[in-house]
Amino acid sequence: MPHELFCIGDPLLDMQVTNGAALLEKYDLKPDDGIRAGEKHDPIYAELVEHYNVTYVAGGAAQNSARGAAYILPQDSVVYTGAVGDDDRAEQLRVANKVEGVRDVYLVKKGERTGACAVIITGEHRSLVTTLRAAGQFEKSHLESELVAPFVEKAKVFYVEGYFLTHGVESILYLGKKVSAASKILALNISAPYLPQLYGAQLAQVIPYMDIIICNTAEAISWARANGLPDTTPIPIIAKTLSLLPKSNPTHPRLVLVTQGSSPAVLVSSAAPDSPRTYPAHAVPAGLIVDTNGAGDAFAGGFLGAYVAGRDLDEAVEAGHRLASMSIQQVGPQYQWPKVSVI
Repeated sequence: MPHELFCIGDPLLDMQVTNGAALLEKYDLKPDDGIRAGEKHDPIYAELVEHYNVTYVAGGAAQNSARGAAYILPQDSVVYTGAVGDDDRAEQLRVANKVEGVRDVYLVKKGERTGACAVIITGEHRSLVTTLRAAGQFEKSHLESELVAPFVEKAKVFYVEGYFLTHGVESILYLGKKVSAASKILALNISAPYLPQLYGAQLAQVIPYMDIIICNTAEAISWARANGLPDTTPIPIIAKTLSLLPKSNPTHPRLVLVTQGSSPAVLVSSAAPDSPRTYPAHAVPAGLIVDTNGAGDAFAGGFLGAYVAGRDLDEAVEAGHRLASMSIQQVGPQYQWPKVSVI
């Protein structure tokens, strides 16, 4: 299975601390939020290194999912690309990916710093402060380079995070057209509720090329609101609406998968849009929940890994739930070692 899954997104070094309540007040952060770092937040990354016990994780939404898929697939099944700087953060990402079985083919931006995400965990809450740095400078030409093009040609399933819409639409469209022409599979995770609101035009550009759309309840409702559906629209109807949007290659029915935390996930196929399927989530006792950061990425990784392995949709969703439940019992989007079977 030579690198059958190709993932693209914003590589970030997650810098996680569990005793950072004072940081919330100092940097005017909410306990549960995700923001882009402004000028006043810039010192937080150095402060974490100097004064806190930091857990480093190879982060960024698609990279989290790539690691999740690699957790359940054979060696050399997953490749990931995005832009990094030529610095120590990039080296930490490479080391983490090698340990977890992901082949990274980064675009290296000379003289730039690799993106980072400060993750301030207080109890079951987490506040994310992201600085994209090099991650926001990805170039479509990298997909056509001698390093990356062979992986694009060989892969059968492609996955892109929604955050990439903020700067990388050209690259998504390039992949979309190639994937569609070859009747391969392209999956998108909407990733955040603000994206359909602020980047709706970009999202509309790429949806015709999407064979699989993954989102959570808040993201589904945000997309519905941005597209004129009432706030009271049931999740299965939102999923149905998404599934029936125009599609470049009609060979594959479009799948829309909406996770709902501890409530059942909803799956709608454009082949049977009036017959939604539901899948109960794995209940995790409150006392065992450590951090929900990355649970959605873990679910996507589990689902994609099982899908690439040839499992049916029921088994793929179950794998997603298993990996998500594993992730929330640890700090950050991490998985149990030594490995346990989830498919």
